[in-house]
Amino acid sequence: MNPILLIAAILLSWLVFTWLLRVVKTTLKTAFSIAVIVLGLQVMVGIGPDQILQAIMELPTLVQDLFSQQS
Repeated sequence: MNPILLIAAILLSWLVFTWLLRVVKTTLKTAFSIAVIVLGLQVMVGIGPDQILQAIMELPTLVQDLFSQQS
């Protein structure tokens, strides 16, 4: 096997591996943050995950109504 090809394959594998680790790390941080926010809302205010999801689903309509009222 060509040593240059082997070195290139190792470098490329290392770059993909480190990129994957960064993506997983960021995903876990985001998931943890969302869980803390939802839990905090539920404990402090009594807003459940279903109410948050419903508000998120209505968000595009709310934004569209907001922009249609301005013009």
